[in-house]
Amino acid sequence: MDDEDVANRKVSFRKCLEHLSGAGKAIGVLTSGGDAQGMNAAVRAVVRMGIYVGAKVYFIYEGYQGMVDGGRNIVEASWESVSSILQVGGTIIGSARCKAFRTREGRLRAAHNLVQRGITNLCVIGGDGSLTGANIFRKEWSGLLEELAQNGEMDKEQVQKHSYLNVVGMVGSIDNDFCGTDMTIGTDSALHRIIEVVDAIMTTAQSHQRTFVLEVMGRHCGYLALVSALACGADWVFLPESPPEEGWQENMCIKLSENRARKKRLNIIIVAEGAIDTQNKPITSEQIKELVVKQLGYDTRVTILGHVQRGGTPSAFDRILASRMGVEAVVALLQATPETPACVVSLSGNQAVRLPLVECVQMTQDVQRAMDERRFKDAVRLRGRSFESNLNTYKRLAIKLPDDQIVKSNCNVAIINVGAPAAGMNAAVRSAVRVGIADGHKMLAIYDGFEGFAKGQIKEIGWGDVGGWTGQGGSILGTKRTLPGKSLEDIAAQMRKHSINALLIVGGFETCDRIKQSASGTKRRVFIIETMGGYCGYLANMGGLAAGADAAYIFEEPFDIRDLQSNVEHLTEKMKTTIQRGLVLRNESCNENYTTDFIYQLYSEEGKGVFDCRKNVLGHMQQGGAPSPFDRNFGTKISARAMQWISTKLKEALGKGKRFMSDDSICVLGISKRNLLFQPVAQLRQETDFEHRIPKEQWWLKLRPLMKILAKYKVSYEVSDSDQLEPMHHRGHEEPAAI
Repeated sequence: MDDEDVANRKVSFRKCLEHLSGAGKAIGVLTSGGDAQGMNAAVRAVVRMGIYVGAKVYFIYEGYQGMVDGGRNIVEASWESVSSILQVGGTIIGSARCKAFRTREGRLRAAHNLVQRGITNLCVIGGDGSLTGANIFRKEWSGLLEELAQNGEMDKEQVQKHSYLNVVGMVGSIDNDFCGTDMTIGTDSALHRIIEVVDAIMTTAQSHQRTFVLEVMGRHCGYLALVSALACGADWVFLPESPPEEGWQENMCIKLSENRARKKRLNIIIVAEGAIDTQNKPITSEQIKELVVKQLGYDTRVTILGHVQRGGTPSAFDRILASRMGVEAVVALLQATPETPACVVSLSGNQAVRLPLVECVQMTQDVQRAMDERRFKDAVRLRGRSFESNLNTYKRLAIKLPDDQIVKSNCNVAIINVGAPAAGMNAAVRSAVRVGIADGHKMLAIYDGFEGFAKGQIKEIGWGDVGGWTGQGGSILGTKRTLPGKSLEDIAAQMRKHSINALLIVGGFETCDRIKQSASGTKRRVFIIETMGGYCGYLANMGGLAAGADAAYIFEEPFDIRDLQSNVEHLTEKMKTTIQRGLVLRNESCNENYTTDFIYQLYSEEGKGVFDCRKNVLGHMQQGGAPSPFDRNFGTKISARAMQWISTKLKEALGKGKRFMSDDSICVLGISKRNLLFQPVAQLRQETDFEHRIPKEQWWLKLRPLMKILAKYKVSYEVSDSDQLEPMHHRGHEEPAAI
């Protein structure tokens, strides 16, 4: 990257916050309803972004109850007051149900308490009930102030000065039950808790040939149950939005017994707590256990996860999501006018967007109405494209038709893993194999990458062969970094020998928290951490955002000794305050001269008398361990979509009696903004820096200023592409990217 590229990139960040001053404004932030992991990250982002733009930010403790009670429940926040809360579960400002706020008298008291502190901007983190309450409050605001003036509790000048209330919502709910956003704060962390339990259960279930019925949260929404079923390859799942068909008892028992007959030593059944049948009658975990024991005689146990799903440390995904939403919420409040309706900050693919709060709440309530009226197909559709896609994928992968009912394609499809092992590879292989078999193809597994391909290490792989693969780390097929260049003739010969019609390649060109926590008992310590990623700084940048790092050095943003000196001075001044821990990340190939050792020694020398330093090179531990729920589900869905594309291409080729040699017959599937897109390799050549094996344009670089802002650096930040609310019913033609 030359100096001109760097200059252009810096210019692109100047469409920024300079015209959005928060001077003289006051923002109140509260968390309401059930707690969710990641709420603290959202609170931190609101506080620091608000202070960054010159606004006063107030904690409103105990949700709406604190707003009604006032007094010490509404306190101005400082930069340091949200230090070291990123990794803390729950919410440090508390949450409580509040009957008083549902009455006009309660809302009068709340309005009076806010006006006394000049608060006319409200950031609410909660579920649909909390956000609905905020919108009612906003609509009544001017009337409430008029009434307070009539009662002599407020003068006309105060009424005029605080004449309107701006409201922006963020959805904190582990159930992912809010329409309009692909993910809510806390959902990913709850999935982590569920999958940890499932993985632990699987070992004991296999030892004793047991059936486990696992009940997860989701009184009105089956997202947690559905995605955890996808992520662990559950035998059966019960959801409130999609009840099982009549006669499900017999069908489920047949499925369980068939799996046992295939030498599967365990059965997993996942039940959402709000599961119902087609008559809206509850289906309980105990009922399912009794059925299995009575009909099959299997040793069956019930595990009810309960509130363990709400607990624990928030995942990296939830911290990044909450941080992005918190910053976007403050920007939305600054851009709001008296005519701006209340909005909710949402996630669409990898993009943060704003949607009309009222419409989102209405659609969320429409889902429940559809379920109450037994319009279950409508309920699934209203949940959104992602939920619908998850459900269809689960059904396709969980139930195999008898061989004589599958229409054979007479095509052979091979699957291979290449490059470094990555968590989720095995989930992708399982998904591809089962979708391919369902489409009538003969599926072939290639072992040990291109080396194995050239040597003919190719075997047919069946439906049962990939059972239990979703939770396995690494690559069961084996993978190597060897490129096919020198073996192309041998590979071509193997393709002819095995009549391979299509090839699916899976491959490609979180640990900072514990390190920060290890310093919690010490005084003023800075950790220098080296992350993997080659020349791509994604891990360092996003890890820094998730862990609250003070700096992250990456290849895509060149730096020199002056930048290093500025960072050290900034951190030194910060460590002279009440902040006692610092974190600096370095992408392994960010600079050949400014090595991890050099940076460690520089910080150690310059920080003498203020802080001491430690360094850690994370290395290959980043590639190890079981895949996360995100990786399992994303690998499953993206691979299923790839196999559908392959099947379509093969049918086109068979129908025309020709071979495909066009550019669009060799594609890469991945996320582009909000959608899963197939991009021809020929097109990607123009967009790729092959020397460094990275894209020429990295979408996540737009998030880089967030880490710096939240670490108290003065930098430019590119605001949303549009300050307008997006229409709620927008649906593109492409496949949704979210999980």
